Amino acid sequence: MTSTPGVLPLRPLTFGELLDAAVSLLRVAGLRLLAWGGLVALVEQLVLFPLRRWADLDLRFLPASDRWSVWGLLLVVGCVTELAAITVLAGRAGSVAPHALLGPAAPAPSGRGRRWAGVTVVAAIVATILGLVSATVFGWPPTYFLLAFLTVPLWLWCYGSFGLVAPAVVVDQVGPLRALGRSVVLSSRGFARVLRIRVSAYLGWLVIRVAWGYGVLSALELVWVPQSTTEDAVVISLVYLLVNACGYPALACLDVMLHLEARMRTEGLDLALRRSLARGTDPTPVLVRP
Repeated sequence: MTSTPGVLPLRPLTFGELLDAAVSLLRVAGLRLLAWGGLVALVEQLVLFPLRRWADLDLRFLPASDRWSVWGLLLVVGCVTELAAITVLAGRAGSVAPHALLGPAAPAPSGRGRRWAGVTVVAAIVATILGLVSATVFGWPPTYFLLAFLTVPLWLWCYGSFGLVAPAVVVDQVGPLRALGRSVVLSSRGFARVLRIRVSAYLGWLVIRVAWGYGVLSALELVWVPQSTTEDAVVISLVYLLVNACGYPALACLDVMLHLEARMRTEGLDLALRRSLARGTDPTPVLVRP
């Protein structure tokens, strides 16, 4: 990677380099971002626990025979909490992105209160949009069986297109509504490159999470027999709390890197920042999109 004042490269990146850069950003954010990841993952599990009990889930994540509608509601609410968590954490990761990119030359952070309010608003909007789309997939069985070829691609498009809203608020310093449009525009450039990468990363993460969950829960079943579905729900919550506390910050850092890299690839952000560094001028006007 090209040497820069910070740990992140000032040039367009390949898919593999984007993943490496996301890990580098996670290292810069450090334990603080991981602590936030643990907090939002804990809140998520507290929200989902009553629904798991209502659905009477067992360790195989299957509901009671008469609770499939509750199981669908659980999936929809889980999607809402997941997207809200990733968006909030992307805002946190975006706040350290200028330092990771520019090192000592990074501008001092300003307007934190306004930006965190904006991140909260866009997190609520994105979670609501994906929740409604998820409801069309899982909330009504005929929709799932008859229209999945439409509703599932719609969900994937929404997930891939609204992933850059928090970095747009924090790094570009635009308002929530404008951040939504900016995210869609950046995600659609280059034959929807950002959208394709974000969806691919999420599907890969989904496979890892499912494999982790079923692997750990299956291993537990070999040595421990739960006495009730309440114990099942507690164990499921603990297992997914651990994996989400690490996975959500990583996905958030990838969103920030996708935002920065899309601006470098399509708007010349890297060239503008290099000129600013060479001249010794304040890079804030370059980072903040007017």
